[in-house]
Amino acid sequence: MDDAVCLHNANVYTGFSVMKNCAIYIKDGKIADVYNEKRFQQKKFSSKVRVIDLLGANVIPGFMDTHIHGSGGFSTDDGDYRSILGMSSFLARYGITSFIPTIGATPEADLMKKIKAVLKAMGRENGAQILGIHLEGPFLSPARIGGQLAEGISPVDLGLMERIYKAARGKIINMTVAPELKNMRELALYCIERGIILQAGHTDATYEQMIEGMQVNIMHLTHMFNAMRPLHHREPGVVGAGLIHAEISCEFIGDGVHTNPNLIKLLMQSKPIGKLVLISDALKYAHAEPPADADFYFDKCFKRKADEVIIGSGITLYDGFRNLIEYGVSPEDAIRMASVNPAQIMKQAGKGMIVPGYDADLIIMDKNFNLVDTMAGGKFIREKKL
Repeated sequence: MDDAVCLHNANVYTGFSVMKNCAIYIKDGKIADVYNEKRFQQKKFSSKVRVIDLLGANVIPGFMDTHIHGSGGFSTDDGDYRSILGMSSFLARYGITSFIPTIGATPEADLMKKIKAVLKAMGRENGAQILGIHLEGPFLSPARIGGQLAEGISPVDLGLMERIYKAARGKIINMTVAPELKNMRELALYCIERGIILQAGHTDATYEQMIEGMQVNIMHLTHMFNAMRPLHHREPGVVGAGLIHAEISCEFIGDGVHTNPNLIKLLMQSKPIGKLVLISDALKYAHAEPPADADFYFDKCFKRKADEVIIGSGITLYDGFRNLIEYGVSPEDAIRMASVNPAQIMKQAGKGMIVPGYDADLIIMDKNFNLVDTMAGGKFIREKKL
């Protein structure tokens, strides 16, 4: 790692403001200072400081993907720590500087294997930082199974939850559950005591059941609109609860298929911008060629051949960010949804913004927001020329 780096002559999108013609001083993997070009010109740096002229490029906070199963030919389903590290390296090339590997519903023995793989990969990354684990299951609704494995779904079982928690050694950040399941309140209280963020997904909860879930801090929705009871004018359902209650935060998939672009606009009109999180929900073969004998195919997203059920996306968070810009979303709002909000909602201190004291997780983009380079923890990934 460089002893220190100063990036100057840049437009810095801090996450809450835009600073024109500014400099970012980085030391020991952290943002040490952010200041204007005039002050930069007055600085006298030692020979150990690497000074880089960004020629008017944009610098934004690194993307954080809080819901991702795989990418680039790697996946949590592989149950191998080397595959998780492969995800880390692949994602960093696309501006993702941190992520929460998602493990879908799976039988207990297989689940434990996948949890161990993520734990073994943590701290060995050479790209995007592995923040912890997102469990998408096993306590989900059989009525809204989507692309999940039926044999991996379970009624609420506190004994099973205890075994999962111990196996994960406190590294579970978030967990998708169906609020309507029996004994969900007890499970939620267990998770609250251990700092696990619960989110509603793969759920057939009624509006009233969602309100009950809110009372035990189930305040985030997994891939909004997908695999949940939809809005009905006599039964608002999960979608209605998400739209009605400003307190609820929502993640959404930015591939343009899982969530129609016009519904993204509706979300932005209905929700405070700070409550929206862009995710990829990407699978193993996002940006990679699936095997010829696969039981799914790719057509803007991955679909099961047997029944045409959508099982995941083929995008990176960078692709989703570019889609938002194309839909007419302002860069500032797109950055909030891809960088700032996921860090804040998932309680990842020191990430998601460009301010002194925060991790030096940065994306360098040209004036049209095309990716030039990624800096993860103060380390350049590609060293691409502007």
